[in-house]
Amino acid sequence: MTAALAFAFGYLLGSIPFGLLLTRAAGAPDIRAIGSGNIGATNVLRTGRKGLAAATLFCDMVKGTTAVLIAAYFGAEAAIAAGLGAFLGHLFPVWLNFKGGKGVATYIGVLIGLYWPAALVFGAVWIAVAAATRYSSLAALIASALTPLGLWFFGLPNVAALFLLLTVLLWFMHRANIARLLNGSEGKIGATAIN
Repeated sequence: MTAALAFAFGYLLGSIPFGLLLTRAAGAPDIRAIGSGNIGATNVLRTGRKGLAAATLFCDMVKGTTAVLIAAYFGAEAAIAAGLGAFLGHLFPVWLNFKGGKGVATYIGVLIGLYWPAALVFGAVWIAVAAATRYSSLAALIASALTPLGLWFFGLPNVAALFLLLTVLLWFMHRANIARLLNGSEGKIGATAIN
């Protein structure tokens, strides 16, 4: 019962569409009608408002971390359930007909809440890949693929199992990016192509 409640709490928190709310509050265009139509920070950046994009990134991370940390007071199982709920809430928010973001920021936020050293590794891998290739999506895909392995190495099999599932979902949400990476049409960091 505790895990179910933690999952529901995480889902509701994760489903808050900060990208949409922040851009509306700032009088920016509806981000669902521009670029990729995504509610995440990358698409918010396409409004030309770097501050809004940074705020969206921060809020989408914090909602994952907050869900985990609050649920952790009720045990490790509740924290994992809340993390799963927050991630699914971001991907499939009930308020937006289950059309949410791609999940990278919330993925990192949940990771911070459950084992922050792994989030530092994720960030380091992301930066290295992004610097070498200039592909934000590829950096996120590689960093996420390594995350469950790292968590297993750190002796956290339950958290590793959660992130194996989250990674599969994250890759699924990036399927269009993967197709563009394979055919060479994916937009690079600093370019205006949809990603």
